[in-house]
Amino acid sequence: MIVEMKKRAPQEELTGVVDRAKSLGFEVQLNVGTDKTVVAILGSATGKTPIDIFAVLPGVESVTRIMKPYKLASREFKSENTKIFVGGVEIGGERIVAIAGPCAVESEEQLMQAALGVKKAGAAILRGGAFKPRTSPFSFQGLKKAGLELLRSTSRKCGMPVVTEIVDTADVELFSEYVDIIQIGSRNMQNYSLLTAVGKTNRPVVLKRGFSCTVTEWLTAADYILAEGNPNVILCERGIRTFEDSTRFSLDISSVPVIKKFSHLPIIVDPSHAAGHYSLVPSLAKGAVAAGADGLMIEVHPNPREALVDGLQSLTLSDFSRLMLELGPIASAVGRKV
Repeated sequence: MIVEMKKRAPQEELTGVVDRAKSLGFEVQLNVGTDKTVVAILGSATGKTPIDIFAVLPGVESVTRIMKPYKLASREFKSENTKIFVGGVEIGGERIVAIAGPCAVESEEQLMQAALGVKKAGAAILRGGAFKPRTSPFSFQGLKKAGLELLRSTSRKCGMPVVTEIVDTADVELFSEYVDIIQIGSRNMQNYSLLTAVGKTNRPVVLKRGFSCTVTEWLTAADYILAEGNPNVILCERGIRTFEDSTRFSLDISSVPVIKKFSHLPIIVDPSHAAGHYSLVPSLAKGAVAAGADGLMIEVHPNPREALVDGLQSLTLSDFSRLMLELGPIASAVGRKV
C-alpha cells in the first residue's frame, strides 16, 4: 500500500501515518522527495486493510494499493528514476556507463593492464571476479581475498570504482571493506539471506537476473535489498535460459523497456554472458543501448586466449575500444552519451 502525502505536509502529519501503520503491525519505507513524501506500508495483511484507515489521516493526499508482488522497486513507490553515485560515477543519468574488465582476477599485471586499457577506451568502472562460483568444482574458483586486494589496489592506482561478485553472506563485511559495488550473480538472485545481508550495507548492489527468472521475480528480489534500507540497487540483464542454443543464453532486450516502465531502478546489460562468444558481444551491446539501458557490463581481457575463465566471450582491449567508439552514435540517437 502506498500513501502519498500532500505537498509540504508537516512532519507531525507524516509521523501520524507512520505511527498508525506501525500500530497495525506493518513495516514502513519512506521515499522523501523535494516537496512531498511517499510512504510504503509493507506487510502480508495490507491487502485486507481498508485504505480509508490511512486516507482519512491529516496530510494524506492519496492511498494506492499495489497489486504487484514487488513494492519498493515499483514506479508507484517512486516515480522518478533512481540515480546512483559511486566514486564520482553516476549510474542512471544521461551517460551510459561502461563497466569492463576480466571475468576473473588472475594476476596484478593482468588486472592493471585491463584496467588501464578499458579506462582509456572510456569505461568508468572496473569489473573483475575474485570469488568465482563455477558449475564444476574443479574449475578455477578465483583468487578470493587476494583477488579483492588486487582489485582495491588497482582501483586506487587507476582511479576507477570496482565491482565484483559475492557468493557467501559470511563475506559481506570483507566485501564492504574492499569494493565499491557488490554484485549478486544469477545463481544467487533468489538467495534471500544474501540479498538481506547486502541490503544492510551502504554499498551499491548490482543484482543480476536469474537465468530462469521472470522480471517480476527479479524485481521482487530487488525488494529484499531495498527493504533493508539500501536504495542503491542496479539491475543487470544477462540473458535467460530458453530452448535456443545458438547463444549461451537468450538476451532479453525487452526486459530493458519493461523495467523502465514498471520500476525506478537503473538497469544495465551484460552482453558477454548472453552471447558466449566475443563476436556477438558488440551487436548485443548496441541493441541494449538502443533499448534504453543505463550501462553495459562487458568482459575484457588483455589476452583472451590465456584467460583462465570465459576467454571465448571476452573482448580484447582493441575490440573494446572500437566498440566504445561505435556506441557513440547509437547513444546520441536515443538522447544519451557514452
